[in-house]
Amino acid sequence: MSNNLQKMVKKEKFHIEYVFDKVSKTSLWNYISAPTGLAEWFADNVSVNGNIYTFTWSKYSNEAEIIGINANNYIRFHWLDEEDPLTYFEFRLHKVELTGETTLEIIDFAEDEEQEDTKSLWESQIKILKRILGV
Repeated sequence: MSNNLQKMVKKEKFHIEYVFDKVSKTSLWNYISAPTGLAEWFADNVSVNGNIYTFTWSKYSNEAEIIGINANNYIRFHWLDEEDPLTYFEFRLHKVELTGETTLEIIDFAEDEEQEDTKSLWESQIKILKRILGV
């Protein structure tokens, strides 16, 4: 196939934010960074080997490498099967000083026509996390 016919599909970055009232950053951090926490809401099973996390859903699994981390602030993953080295998904925690609420910001990438579906998937996963945390 010629290079003119090959087209790398461009994924666009998007941000979504969720408020976790009365949840500490430390508690939420454990759910977004530790394999046991992630296995409660994000995937059926999560294992770690160094900086590589293996996420398993039913019979499907995918590996992601931690490419950035600052404890209790953010963790950034890159899917190993993703062609574009500049894409990632990130969980970032913020404390709202005025209200004391903790917010979870999710940064992800999706193709234009898949963005709404991707946001809906995040929405359903966050509902599970909020239920676990009693929010």
